[in-house]
Amino acid sequence: MDRLFFILGSASGLIGVAAGAFGAHGLRARLTSEMLAVWETAVRYQLYHALALLAVAWAVTRWPSGATTAAGWLFVVGTLVFSGSLYVLSLSGIRWLGAITPIGGVAFIAGWACLIWAVYRG
Repeated sequence: MDRLFFILGSASGLIGVAAGAFGAHGLRARLTSEMLAVWETAVRYQLYHALALLAVAWAVTRWPSGATTAAGWLFVVGTLVFSGSLYVLSLSGIRWLGAITPIGGVAFIAGWACLIWAVYRG
């Protein structure tokens, strides 16, 4: 699991940096300032949780448990749902996607709670 979460975290970091550069250079003239801010929020949370996945990769080696593994998967799901919905929202303008975003936020919160629990119990 440690290698998998390290690979997923590294890939998410790569995609996050690329998305940030794309937003700054390719979308600035195409999106409204409001939608560009939405894009930047998606990038920011993706990058935060890419680092969180690297931490989980390490934590799995130090405190292996179901909670540690759950934290990693919750960060992956959170990134896909939270950042993914915001990326699509900013590019498409489909407002109802904003209703999905909090599900990803809950996954992030649950992932952090699982990580706390895994370390505490370890």
